[in-house]
Amino acid sequence: MKITWFGHSAFRVETGSSVILIDPFLSGNPVYNGTVAEASAGATHVCLTHGHDDHIGDTAEICKATGAKLVAVFEICMYLKGKGVEAIEPTNMGGCIHDDGFSVTFVRADHSSATMADGGITYLGNPCGLVITPKDGPVLYHMGDTDIFGDMALINELHSPAIGIVPIGDRFTMGADRAALSCRRYFDFSTIIPCHYGTFPIIDADAGAFISALGDQGDRVKALEVNGSFDA
Repeated sequence: MKITWFGHSAFRVETGSSVILIDPFLSGNPVYNGTVAEASAGATHVCLTHGHDDHIGDTAEICKATGAKLVAVFEICMYLKGKGVEAIEPTNMGGCIHDDGFSVTFVRADHSSATMADGGITYLGNPCGLVITPKDGPVLYHMGDTDIFGDMALINELHSPAIGIVPIGDRFTMGADRAALSCRRYFDFSTIIPCHYGTFPIIDADAGAFISALGDQGDRVKALEVNGSFDA
């Protein structure tokens, strides 16, 4: 499995013959300096955690250009179908979508989900985290935008993720201390990839406080550079 970070919560996950984009906020992303075409080359799936504009990002453009299948909660799929996305896999919390090389399960996240892209607020269903289970390779848990919550223990019990993608930027998600507590208390990640920081001035600029708060687990953190990759 190869994981590439494009800044904010946008990731590219390559596993087997699948290329999965998660929350591809690219063209409006102030820290990403590549092109949408570069980031989405060969994409087979786009998975969305929720409907905020800094997570939907360039999904419609990518799906139409590449033929990638959109995997998201029902409301987001219907909304983006109206924007011209043809291949959709609607789901919701607790649901699992099986593909040839992996499955993705939608789990709880404590956040909100709506878009203002059409000049008003459009409700877009439940916010979620994503658990990606490849046929071969480690289980990956992208928490989405969330606070810490006790049922993270159930997510770990059900899925035993080895890699955690964890929002740390504060204000709209957990900050450093709560994010570190979620990792230490509920999971035994071998690799922790922080996200949702360094993008805008009102969220934390770097991962230093998070790594410090993890204490003796700080060496598990892979704080990627934008466009940086990690082979798991």
